[in-house]
Amino acid sequence: MLSGATLRRQRRHKRSISVTRIFDSDILNRFLCCGPYLKPVSLLWSDVKTPSIDCGKYLSLPNLLACQHPVAPNHGRVAHDEMLFIIVHQVYELWFKQILHELDRIERVFAKSMVAEAALPDVVRGFERVVAILKISVQQLDVLETMTPLDFLDFRDLLSTASGFQSLQFRLIEARLGLAESRRLLFDSKAASERLPERDRQTLAYERQRPTVLDALDGWLGRTPFVSMGDFTFDQAYREAIDAMLDREITQVRAEIGLEPERCQQEIDALENARNAFGSIFGDALAEPAWRMSARSIRAALFIMLYRDHPALQLPFRLLAALMDIDETMTMWRYRHALMVERMIGVKTGTGGSSGHVYLRRAADQHRIFIDLFRLSTYLIPRSAIPTLPKSIERQMRFVYMTAP
Repeated sequence: MLSGATLRRQRRHKRSISVTRIFDSDILNRFLCCGPYLKPVSLLWSDVKTPSIDCGKYLSLPNLLACQHPVAPNHGRVAHDEMLFIIVHQVYELWFKQILHELDRIERVFAKSMVAEAALPDVVRGFERVVAILKISVQQLDVLETMTPLDFLDFRDLLSTASGFQSLQFRLIEARLGLAESRRLLFDSKAASERLPERDRQTLAYERQRPTVLDALDGWLGRTPFVSMGDFTFDQAYREAIDAMLDREITQVRAEIGLEPERCQQEIDALENARNAFGSIFGDALAEPAWRMSARSIRAALFIMLYRDHPALQLPFRLLAALMDIDETMTMWRYRHALMVERMIGVKTGTGGSSGHVYLRRAADQHRIFIDLFRLSTYLIPRSAIPTLPKSIERQMRFVYMTAP
């Protein structure tokens, strides 16, 4: 049995151990084990072993750096820029792999019937990361364009049937985002997938059976609260706001001094046409077949865009904005790619027998996925004209600690 004086000395000793020395395994062990009130610990810090690994091994650099195999030397040619061509395209495939990795997590979240609020930040960050990667993909073309058309001719004929159109990962990204095969341009009168090897075609066909991001977005938007709650319906409030705004503008046109009657009527007719256009997105079925999402989801997306400043809608708005950024950046990449191909080969047939820049330029316009979100900008109205939400809904859209009435 230790005396009281001994116990006091031990306690003072424990308190005197400095923070800078606490992580020394011997001192930590004595600190934890001394005194009658503490049981000995079975695992010392020195017993924790971390396998030794260097950066090169962790990144598999020997294998990675051995993956570049220029073919020009095999034919007795000197083609300095072939290495650049290979590396740029390999880096593209690595970035495509990361994009697919991000989509894996996003799809797991969206696969649930209800998307938890705590999971939404990961979804938004995932989409924003995809945007950042796609922007890098556009910038990589600057590096590739340091190769001149004459440099490309040093090895172009050796590529034979190889073509960037055969990138399975890029086709998977398009398919998983929501580019339907029925909306894809034919590739020299054939489906683009026919350019892929048989195994890759099977993989792509299997992946097309999965719900896409566009499908998930449609379902998620369709469950948006606040659009219709209690006595409030966004449809009615929006229509009333549109009517009031356009009625004011018609009154101003009629009151304008010096405006010729014919010109006055033209402006009034234009405003009435705008009234019909604004009302076209309401109803059980959308008036225009060009919409890809359901009528309820279209109106929910418009609601989020108009009331985005409310705390509950800030993350949903960022999600919609990120999807628009993805569509825009992929369009920029296709257009820049088309210009680069035209710069490199002119009007010649592309590698692999493709139609070259003509196909790429048309794809930039037609292969849009989230075009509905872009079209909604037509229906936005000034903040001053946005209908005021009922207090009961506003309170539910605040942070919980905002107690102001």
